[in-house]
Amino acid sequence: MSLESLVAEIRSRGQAELQVIVDRRASDLANVASNLETRVATIRAEAAKGTEAEVGRDRAQRIAAAHLTARRLAYEAREERLERRLAEVHELLGRLSESPTYPTILGRMVAAATSRLGTPIRISGRTEDAAVLSRLAGKSFDPTPRAIAGGVVAETPDGHRRLDLSFDELLRQRSDAVRGLLA
Repeated sequence: MSLESLVAEIRSRGQAELQVIVDRRASDLANVASNLETRVATIRAEAAKGTEAEVGRDRAQRIAAAHLTARRLAYEAREERLERRLAEVHELLGRLSESPTYPTILGRMVAAATSRLGTPIRISGRTEDAAVLSRLAGKSFDPTPRAIAGGVVAETPDGHRRLDLSFDELLRQRSDAVRGLLA
């Protein structure tokens, strides 16, 4: 073999090897580009899902907060309405003290206090009821005025036992039942 044919053979093998390397490089570049596009598409899809999930959570939180606010406002409105109605009941009880049956009610309260606390007791009430109470309670009447809507407050002379039959206290004790009726 001549030197030229040897050089041509080496050149031809080099060219073949170079072609293989160039083809492999092109194939690797195509694979890298394909993998890159796939990874970019995956990342975009995951970001879109994450964003959608976050938006859904945020929307759910806002809706829950709105529902909670609506329930709170409804509760506050109901409580305000009940408080107004309780004030009306309190006012009606105050007006009961102006009725002709009020002295009879006071007499029954004095009798109940005497039977529960025994004697001697001190019975007090509003300034407006002093004349009626002094007649009903006799010596047990305590002229110390009470700031109540009506009724009586009875206690033992030593102050250890007390029975509050004022309209205010009776309404307070039964406020849950009254609220149930008014609701």
